[in-house]
Amino acid sequence: MSRQSGPFSLMLSVFLLGILIIPSCAKKQLDAPPVAEIEPRVDSMFGDVRTDNYYWMRDRENPKVIDYLKAENNYSDAVMAHTEEFQSKLYDELLGRIKETDLSVPYQLDNYFYYYRNEEGKQYRIYCRKNGSLDADEEITLDLNQLAEGHDYLSLGAYEVSPDHNLLAYSLDYTGREKYTMVVKDLTSGELLKDQIKETSYGAQWGNDNKTLFYTTMDESLRPDKLHRHVLGNDQADDELVYQENDGRFFLGIDKTKSKKYLLLKLGSAVTSEVHYLDADNPGGKFRLIHPRQQNMEYYVYHHNDRFIIRTNDNARNFKLVYTPVNNPSSYNWKELIPYEDENKLTGVDIFKNHMAVYQRTNGMRQIHLFNLADMSDHYIDFPEPVYAVYGAENPDFNSTKLRFTYTSMITPKSIYDYDIIDRTRELKKQTEVLGGYDPSAYDSERIWATAPDGVKVPIALVYKKGFKKDGTNPIWLYGYGSYGYAMDPYFSSNRVSLIDRGFVYAIAQVRGGGEMGRQWYEDGKYLKKKNTFTDFIACAEHLLKEEYGSSDKLVASGGSAGGLLMGAVANMRPDLFTVIEADVPFVDVINTMLDETIPLTVVEYEEWGNPNEEEYYRYMKSYSPYDNVEPKDYPHLLVLAGLNDPRVQYWEPAKWTAKLRALKTDHNRLLLKTNMGAGHGGSSGRYDYLKEIAFEYAFALDAIGINK
Repeated sequence: MSRQSGPFSLMLSVFLLGILIIPSCAKKQLDAPPVAEIEPRVDSMFGDVRTDNYYWMRDRENPKVIDYLKAENNYSDAVMAHTEEFQSKLYDELLGRIKETDLSVPYQLDNYFYYYRNEEGKQYRIYCRKNGSLDADEEITLDLNQLAEGHDYLSLGAYEVSPDHNLLAYSLDYTGREKYTMVVKDLTSGELLKDQIKETSYGAQWGNDNKTLFYTTMDESLRPDKLHRHVLGNDQADDELVYQENDGRFFLGIDKTKSKKYLLLKLGSAVTSEVHYLDADNPGGKFRLIHPRQQNMEYYVYHHNDRFIIRTNDNARNFKLVYTPVNNPSSYNWKELIPYEDENKLTGVDIFKNHMAVYQRTNGMRQIHLFNLADMSDHYIDFPEPVYAVYGAENPDFNSTKLRFTYTSMITPKSIYDYDIIDRTRELKKQTEVLGGYDPSAYDSERIWATAPDGVKVPIALVYKKGFKKDGTNPIWLYGYGSYGYAMDPYFSSNRVSLIDRGFVYAIAQVRGGGEMGRQWYEDGKYLKKKNTFTDFIACAEHLLKEEYGSSDKLVASGGSAGGLLMGAVANMRPDLFTVIEADVPFVDVINTMLDETIPLTVVEYEEWGNPNEEEYYRYMKSYSPYDNVEPKDYPHLLVLAGLNDPRVQYWEPAKWTAKLRALKTDHNRLLLKTNMGAGHGGSSGRYDYLKEIAFEYAFALDAIGINK
């Protein structure tokens, strides 16, 4: 998320010379880009006078704002009109690799097997179950295609089946604004109960009485801040407010332990957490605190028999495991279960009756470490490729001796395995089928290391066609993110095949600010070290060119959201390095956004970027904020994507950034802003519409570097 502005005197002089046309959106202009009005808004901070010429774009109720966005869309369509046939070809390729009629691997919960399936020609999932065995008759619990009729957008929030499997609480958002309406369906009759709960956040949880439902709602900035207790049959207005979190840094959520014994009220900021618990058999009771929040201390709670197992970074930067009695879980009673090891970051835990799976990262690679809880004997699961990603899958059965996990690499499609913890054997349950003749043996993957300006080695995950030659002629697609400690692992995407088969080297830059190399990797790319993220990415690009993986005039960079901040920063810092930059819902107006506490996520993200109300952070953030640092110079070809209903990165950030770039850039390269007028942060919700967006993005980049077939 983010926004802000720059050299007003220059822009005003350009305006007075008549180069800027007002109003730009009064008519369709297919032969020239829209030009935004300048309406200066001047304020100051720490003696620094700031002028934001496009502040007016924040007013979504202003018709000229909508007209401007539509004019930009029309211009984008006009510029890309000559690629329509190419877009259709790309779309057919992307769709042609997907098995349109398919189903997920069913998982067992009590006597039911739950799964979802897709049908050819339908945009959304159909959720189903079978009772007793996989040979039983199918029961459709929720058909999102029926619910989407008459709507351009649909997102499923909660999907929670009651403990007795007779009721389904689910919630839907039809705008992309991430405000959901929750209803309850009787799975026996198929009818909806009269209960309707409006403007909820994502999740919900049932009490074990099958009639008490916990849900969360949001404050004006769309931060989940309240937990409510709803008893079926009651009106929402009568629901009890169980908890309200008044600290704007903290998000509130509700969860349930895998044992189904306890409900967990979770509170978390970027660096601090707090958990309260309640016996799910007594859902009308009062939540009890496990450990009061302690700044910069995180802890995550799992239940096993008469104890809680807790993953915490308390005096353990990369986390350790402790345990404590349920009846007195205070930190005074925490005892070490798995000691801290600096080289291993513990990222998650899955608890079974007799076993425990610990997910960790070692030297940037994910691992699964398995323990027998009786004696803590242990072993690791081996994986066949040197560059891969592995994640836990659906494991709802507390009594199981099998662990289900997902394995993938940049070559290997998503593969679901059941691993027998006792026998140490694995069974492949399903590998995503890639149609169109995809052959994994025709591709190679590797991990290489670039050197950042401060000497730090930065990993890059690569995939390319077998037989590729390092002769400096290939096109390169370099993707990056680098924020929130989120790791961009080397996963498979069938969409990338359209790039790789056209000679691309596809690369993921695992830059600082992400979580690939442990907690310190994240810490070294946030706050007053945020620029490491940008210089790491530039170093990765330079290394790929130096090692002749590809050509400098065929280098494409892409990233979205906070990765869009990365794109905006490197566009300003090294516009000469990249031929094309694609920024998806980019957080580019850092100062203006982080100074406005009414915008969703702003206060929460003080612990990611810093608080610009403090001069040190203000000046540092202003030095890299993409919107603030646009200058009169040449920029690469730029594709900027936005969502009108995006609550995370408001639509006006990419719109303002594009307008300022149009006014100041000195090149003749393409600059397109395409706003999805009916979606939010994730773009189109339907799977076919989403592929059309990917085809458009690919066509823009490929056409710009001279590939049009």
